[in-house]
Amino acid sequence: MKNTLILSILIMMASCGSKHISTEKVNDESKIDSLIQLMTLEEKIHMIHASSSFTSGGVERLGIPELVMSDGPHGVRMEHGRDWTPDKTDKDMATYLPTGICLASTWNKNLGYQYGSVLGSEAKARGKDIILGPGVNIIRSPLNGRNFEYLSEDPHLASEMAVGYIKGVQDQGISACVKHYAANNQETERTKVDVIVSERALREIYLPAFKASVEKAGVNAVMGSYNKVNGQYSTHHQHLINQVLKQEFGFDGIVISDWSAVKDTREALLYGTDIEMGTDIVQLPNPDYDAFFLADSALAMVKRGEVDEKVVDEKIRRILRVMLKTSMSGTKSPGQFNTAEHQQTALKVAEEGIVLLKNENLLPFKPNQFKTILVVGNNAVYKQALGGGSSQVKALYEITALEGLKKYAGPNTKVLFAEGYIPTNDLSYDIKLADEAVLAAGKADAVIFVGGWIHNYDQTVWDGTAFDMEGKDKTNLKLIYGQEELINRIAKANPKTTVVLMGGSNVEMKNWMKNVPAILQAWYPGMEGGNALAKIIFGETNPSGKLPMTFANTHNEYPSHAVGEFPGKDLRVSYAEGIYVGYRYFDKQNLEPVYPFGYGLSYTGFSFSNLKLTQKSGQVVVECTVTNTGKMAGAEVAQLYVAPLNPLVDRPVKELKGFEKVYLKPGESAGIKLVLENEAFGYFDEKSHQWKTDTGTYEIQMGNSSRNILLKESISL
Repeated sequence: MKNTLILSILIMMASCGSKHISTEKVNDESKIDSLIQLMTLEEKIHMIHASSSFTSGGVERLGIPELVMSDGPHGVRMEHGRDWTPDKTDKDMATYLPTGICLASTWNKNLGYQYGSVLGSEAKARGKDIILGPGVNIIRSPLNGRNFEYLSEDPHLASEMAVGYIKGVQDQGISACVKHYAANNQETERTKVDVIVSERALREIYLPAFKASVEKAGVNAVMGSYNKVNGQYSTHHQHLINQVLKQEFGFDGIVISDWSAVKDTREALLYGTDIEMGTDIVQLPNPDYDAFFLADSALAMVKRGEVDEKVVDEKIRRILRVMLKTSMSGTKSPGQFNTAEHQQTALKVAEEGIVLLKNENLLPFKPNQFKTILVVGNNAVYKQALGGGSSQVKALYEITALEGLKKYAGPNTKVLFAEGYIPTNDLSYDIKLADEAVLAAGKADAVIFVGGWIHNYDQTVWDGTAFDMEGKDKTNLKLIYGQEELINRIAKANPKTTVVLMGGSNVEMKNWMKNVPAILQAWYPGMEGGNALAKIIFGETNPSGKLPMTFANTHNEYPSHAVGEFPGKDLRVSYAEGIYVGYRYFDKQNLEPVYPFGYGLSYTGFSFSNLKLTQKSGQVVVECTVTNTGKMAGAEVAQLYVAPLNPLVDRPVKELKGFEKVYLKPGESAGIKLVLENEAFGYFDEKSHQWKTDTGTYEIQMGNSSRNILLKESISL
């Protein structure tokens, strides 16, 4: 049925006396218009709402299939029937990629494309038309339970990584769906909270990744979020969707509601929602999809003349446009599933995304250096793939940290394990397990503690133990299950202790970090995560990950909490910090974080030299040289920041505007060339309601973190 649409259109056009000269010259828009003319109003309405848990309606009479969607951002979700009941099959076991925040930590735009290619290929092999990702919401608070899916606190980094991801997906003939539009930066009361945010903060912080997804990546679908923005639900929002997304950004694809996000028929019709998915009624055993807002009530509203049928036609036009690009293209190649190449991409992303935070001459472990290594921590054996909510992936396999460490330790090193703690609903400290771990630590030559956060998601229990998951935010950054006390006890028993942290954010560190010589941030590193971690610890891989968010010690040090506006009060949260999110705030307040944005260590050293600026044709070309000054091959990320000097309006101290990752052998150098367009120097002026670049002096800064600027030079515009 899926391949009959174009043929159906052409046959029907011919039978209706079409005046087109030839079938070869009939373009997609003409096909769409002709098909819309053949549809009844009832058939049109059927296409703009769900027909099952993950499909929207088709029109069988005209050869238009249902549009098939699937989560998720880092792997194709498990299969289920037309309801929410998981299928009893092993044919949906997929490649489980590292989560979005780990991808962003690679700072590797090429890996973003490869990552998307895996998702697109596997979605295609599973018969999907749309993969619901990437998630590009800004990390406003480290407590957001869904940060693990997202990319960064910085809009430029999020934009660049999202563009590669989307192109990778869509080059496979599958539509990406960037989400959640817009200002969905918390899970607490996400379906009701009203986000009060300035237009400047929207434009400079919260919308750029969506803008880049449309203008640079040509994304085919956008998912509207649950929350309100400035008083109106964002999934049907006159300003955000009709004016900004569709008119200003030129988005010509479909806006899909998040599941249950539509709240009003008239607004959904008029304010930009193209497909309504997952209204609350689908939770019933036998949902009536005609009871959706964009179903019978929309049909009646159009028939009464309250809304012009042309409004519905525009939605159908957008849906058919996406179908002709993907499900109806007629040229889509077969997808691939669980290939060695896909698994290699998962490994590569994990290797480049794991961040070395601290290393006092302990890592990497040398061959045969230790006879016994003790691995401590439930996260060393805990499998994360089925956690997190909508990101659930039924992984083909998942290499745990313990498995990877045993594999790479070598024949002369014995790897032992002590659990140390176990997940419990009361977050308690298990003194018996802790004592056993400390005793074993004192007898081992070295210790690797694997802890941090977990996914623990039960589809039927939303209020159980959960720390990185859809629908729930953390309450603080304190290590759970008594891990902080356990780390300190282990470090006292064995000074050669490395701490590995899993999770979608940082944890409080100051009470224990001084007692351990090495710390690694592993995020949720996917199906090959254990191998990637072991390769880094044993020196086969040189770490190159950089933090995509600022690591402060407590959540109260972040701007959203410092102004007392997370998660808000009385279903209202004011973004009073404005544009000062993440490192922008820490720079403005001159606060020292635990680890700054863009930070990450290597086993080798790098130098930056020869900064050169060239102004021409409204651009500033920035060039420099990066040299590997150490004894091990490795990768460095050159980060370009723009700092306005004596600005005419309130501006951040500096902002990331470019980056490039380079791979260098010992002694090798590489030239970096980044181009700054005029917009890199601009800000959104709320008085004129447009972007503005002031004349004046700007400092161009190059470094390897936001707090380690190695080269700088001023220019005048």
